Amino acid sequence: MQEHKERNDFEPKVSRLADHVSGRLRPTLVVLAGAVGVVMLIVCANLSNLLLARGATRKKEIAIRTAMGAGRGRLIGQMLTESLVLSCCGAALGLLLAFVGTRALAQLTSVSIPLLSEVRIDARVLGFTLVAALLTGLLFGLVPALQVQDLKLHDTLKDSNRGSSQGRGHAWIRGGLVVSEIALACVLLVGAGLLIRSFLRVLDVNVGFRPERAAALRIDPNASYKTQEQKNSYFTEALHRVTDVRGIEAAGLSDSLPLGHNRSWGVAAKGVQYTPETYPFGFPRIISDGYFHAMGVPLRAGRDFTERDTKGALPVIILNETCARNLWPGEDPIGKIVAEDVDRTVVGVVGDVHHMALEEGSGNEFYIPMRQTQDYGTVDLVVRTSLPTAELASRLREALRPIEPDLPTGNLRTLETLVDRAVSPRRFVVLLLGGFAGFALVLASLGIYAVISYSVSQRTQEIGIRMALGASAERLERSILFETLGLAGIGMVVGVVASWVLARTLSGLLFGVTSSDPVTFVGMLVILTAVAAIAGYLPARRAARIDPMSALRMS
Repeated sequence: MQEHKERNDFEPKVSRLADHVSGRLRPTLVVLAGAVGVVMLIVCANLSNLLLARGATRKKEIAIRTAMGAGRGRLIGQMLTESLVLSCCGAALGLLLAFVGTRALAQLTSVSIPLLSEVRIDARVLGFTLVAALLTGLLFGLVPALQVQDLKLHDTLKDSNRGSSQGRGHAWIRGGLVVSEIALACVLLVGAGLLIRSFLRVLDVNVGFRPERAAALRIDPNASYKTQEQKNSYFTEALHRVTDVRGIEAAGLSDSLPLGHNRSWGVAAKGVQYTPETYPFGFPRIISDGYFHAMGVPLRAGRDFTERDTKGALPVIILNETCARNLWPGEDPIGKIVAEDVDRTVVGVVGDVHHMALEEGSGNEFYIPMRQTQDYGTVDLVVRTSLPTAELASRLREALRPIEPDLPTGNLRTLETLVDRAVSPRRFVVLLLGGFAGFALVLASLGIYAVISYSVSQRTQEIGIRMALGASAERLERSILFETLGLAGIGMVVGVVASWVLARTLSGLLFGVTSSDPVTFVGMLVILTAVAAIAGYLPARRAARIDPMSALRMS
């Protein structure tokens, strides 16, 4: 055919199979892997804060052990061992949850992700988890362990006050960890917010057809239909029988439903000279009459195909708006000639349809009547109906029984399902990243609460003295709350800068939203401020209720 001859003059394009299988998802998987890393860092910061606080409360215990002859190396080893046990227990629980989660993911059929059913926990995952647990326990248990070296034995045994100098001296470390948690949570919230807004924009895309109340069923002539005339007779009778079914408004056939596979052919305006770089290619659709009505694709100009568009009639073609505009800019395409496998006359123009993905434009699409070509494989019957799916399958099977006694109707699917599967990878990523962001927000709030609560407990005497000197409970409450918001503010400043930089790497995954979307950034700041205020309010409220006399009697 002519289009194949034209393509032979061009340099062939070779790509790896892996790029076709997972190439489009690779950036998304990198983003998810980064989100996992961010959550892990927040967990590690919380673990380190926990160990710091625990180490501060165990100073006298460690001092007594030292006085009884325990060496510093042994004490540091004990602290690191405790940290490793915590991290390894967490890793074991995580592996259990991951095993359950991967089993559930592998069984998902509503998500269109290549090889999702093959997801497993293998030896590499186990090895990575073990190494990560060990490194986490060592690295983030190191700072609390090194406090042993700074321990002054005589002062520690003599000092029994709750607000020790060492606790206050290391407060900046705990504050720094909280700042890092807020910054990391900020990054995840911005990423999740951008992808959520992109997902909502994708859902608002006009797909070019009306998926509601439409369904598709695979029908193919059996081996007894060999010639083109026999196949045409089969399709004609099938359409007549289906359209006679009560409850079916329209029916048509197509070899390529939207949001599925694609292929490209040469499509050129006759008489126009093209260079190899400018030669136009388009996406062919082999269809029958009634297809546009059944799909809900609007006819913009000209006419639809009819049963009279057979092999012996004038070869005709219908273009989408993009193809008509590209081949004859500013001109009426009706009656123009397209140099396809044979010269075809343009008889109609239809609206653009998103065939590959909702985020991608339609490109040059052209439609060829099924009765005028044999260049198609499997065929789908599309019907527009008000019938429920189960009843529709039964009626189609009964209507087509005379020409297809063993018609399988198990593959009957609604067009809404096609659209849903097309957005399923993006929805899957949004749900995962949103879950990570929510988890990070919870962890950050717990980290803030733990640090402020520990600070209040260490400053009980100080707070009692201030209240005895006339400081009001409301003033103390505001002071602690402002301290909390101050830490959160520093974290948000760092997080906004990091988010702005990292969000630019997400630009390839965004649709209808810029990487510096102000709504997302402002929303993130509002959420983090509210969470920080809530996390700091509870310890502040508890501090305001401290009895000055009880605090002053503490020793």
